[in-house]
Amino acid sequence: MKQVLGYFLGFAIFIVGIPALMWLVSGMPAPADIPVGRLYLSALIAIAGLSLSVWSIVYMKRVGKGNPFDAMGREIAPRTRHLMTDGPYKMSRNPMLSGTYLYYAGVVVALWTWWALLVFAAVAGLMMLQVSSEEKRLEADFGEEYLEYKKRTGRFITLKK
Repeated sequence: MKQVLGYFLGFAIFIVGIPALMWLVSGMPAPADIPVGRLYLSALIAIAGLSLSVWSIVYMKRVGKGNPFDAMGREIAPRTRHLMTDGPYKMSRNPMLSGTYLYYAGVVVALWTWWALLVFAAVAGLMMLQVSSEEKRLEADFGEEYLEYKKRTGRFITLKK
């Protein structure tokens, strides 16, 4: 039941709720009011972001044996039991969040308002607090293995050295 709750809350908040808030504060523009080229570009960016997030979630379930919904140190759904360092986690320590940020960037491009960008910035700031909390938990859970992973993998993207 915790698994289902975790996925439902994640979908409701991050995939529907935050973009809906961006749309609301942007004056609720109709899709027909968005220039076609910008609409296609935003869809491409958003789909790329969602694809990365979904890949990360599936990988987390299969390899990490857990669920992504953990809020500020509170286990809402079962946490991962194995440290994930391959697949999407080879490119980023937070590929799910990187994908979500890309998805939101697509929404911002579609809406093209300062208000949507402000919501994105506020959410990104809050999520950075979550990332810091999660990193402390991962250090406690996985110790030296996680510290070594942190040295070789970027928080959001890993650039070849």
